[in-house]
Amino acid sequence: MKTRVITGIIALIIFIPFVVIGGIPLTLLVSLLGLIAVGELLFMKKRLLVSFEALISFLAVIVTILPNAFWASLPAQMFFNKKSLIYFFILLILIVTVLSNNKLTFDDAGSLVLGVLYIGFGFHFFLQARAEEWLAFVFGLIIVWLTDSFAYIVGRKFGKHKLIPRISPNKTWEGSIGGTLIATIAAVSFALVTNFAPEFNPFELIIVTVLLSIAGQFGDLIESAFKRFYGVKDSGNMLPGHGGILDRFDSMLVVMPLLVLMGLT
Repeated sequence: MKTRVITGIIALIIFIPFVVIGGIPLTLLVSLLGLIAVGELLFMKKRLLVSFEALISFLAVIVTILPNAFWASLPAQMFFNKKSLIYFFILLILIVTVLSNNKLTFDDAGSLVLGVLYIGFGFHFFLQARAEEWLAFVFGLIIVWLTDSFAYIVGRKFGKHKLIPRISPNKTWEGSIGGTLIATIAAVSFALVTNFAPEFNPFELIIVTVLLSIAGQFGDLIESAFKRFYGVKDSGNMLPGHGGILDRFDSMLVVMPLLVLMGLT
């Protein structure tokens, strides 16, 4: 527990200044996090990080993460746009299944493509939310951090009924509900005080916040599901007491896209 707290504090000290500054520094940091997250996925799949499919995956996740403004600034958008490049990388991975004589199977290729899109678009919308509406971005962070923290605290103190034991044996209904309740109170209060989303009335804000809190927990469970499938405890060991980048950003990768798609930014 002590290691977990110390690591969390150090990570926040490093991470928060980049979030506050935004722009290119944050884009570089988030791109690095995306590369590490894809590396963790490849590691769980027991694929070499220097393989051709790994290189394709690394390039594809960077393309997916980069902000829309970057692509709009390119002079030859007809040839260098995100959609065409993502399709090109998907096609390359499929070609590898042939050239490798099925050492990289179609299932392997599919999981890599899905993983890259999941990680890439999650971090892409993270950057988009920060760039478009700072207060909405903070609103999303409040939901993710408080849901995660208080689900853990309440679950340890009062948890008796397992949520989905085959996927995540330590999560409980009491922790899940407690985390959502506290996150909703805090996040809705923040939204009402700052008035960053005047088009949403208080009831709508409560509904949206509850949905985002639940979505964040599903993000955590999604990552737990594929860790269990690959037989690993953590996605990585970069953050002592926390695991890897996917372990720490799993909820964020789901909440930030929904934050944007719900029109809060």
